[in-house]
Amino acid sequence: MTLGQILLALASGGVIGVVLGLVGGGGSILAVPLLVYLVGVGSPHAAIGTAAVAVTANALASLVGHARTGKVKWRCAAVFATAGVIGAAIGAEIGKALDGERLLMLFGLLMIGVGLSMLRKRRKSEAPDIRLTRETASALMPRLVPIGLGVGLAAGFFGIGGGFLIVPGLIAATAMPLSFAVGTSLVVVTALGLTTATSYALSGYVDWPMAALLVLGGIVGAFGGIRLGVRLAVRKGLLERSFAIIVMLVGGYIALKGA
Repeated sequence: MTLGQILLALASGGVIGVVLGLVGGGGSILAVPLLVYLVGVGSPHAAIGTAAVAVTANALASLVGHARTGKVKWRCAAVFATAGVIGAAIGAEIGKALDGERLLMLFGLLMIGVGLSMLRKRRKSEAPDIRLTRETASALMPRLVPIGLGVGLAAGFFGIGGGFLIVPGLIAATAMPLSFAVGTSLVVVTALGLTTATSYALSGYVDWPMAALLVLGGIVGAFGGIRLGVRLAVRKGLLERSFAIIVMLVGGYIALKGA
């Protein structure tokens, strides 16, 4: 690894961290294109595996803070994550078997879809007291399990944390408020990221020094992003829309390049 790659990897981690601090998610979906097109990781599969390791570490660190504030619905997270892990394991095997250029093209299309979903208005009816119990299981389980499985397939296939898929999935399944969905999603992101990272690592598709640089840069960037986010809190909606447009533009570029 050259000095230039080391600096670019740190910078990429910083960008991911800043985005996470500013808009509360989405940084992981930039990790693969940054590794491939900026840092110069030659193999799309290695980029996905390395990104999955970094995503897992960053999600676990963020989860600690959200758990301390009581913003995690643990039982809902456990069911969603269990279904998601099964999907992620299957998705990772399919992704590794696919041609790298084709995988990047599909990843670009996913980014466009994620960007469009971010521009949609969020659901307003909320159930802050929702809990998975014997009484509510018959209503919640048929929604949590299939949505978790589908999100897991996508997360494993593309090697992403899936936060922007998991958060709306949890809200759709349970109607929990956004603040709880974000905290709960981190349990799922950690589980899915670990599953994907393990699968790719066993196949030799993880650059461990690169992953460490991404995590280090992400920690520093997250602190800066959070501080900047506080100052720009009144413009959070504008920030989210701007980021959605950037994600779609990058996704369009990747899809066209891989076509």
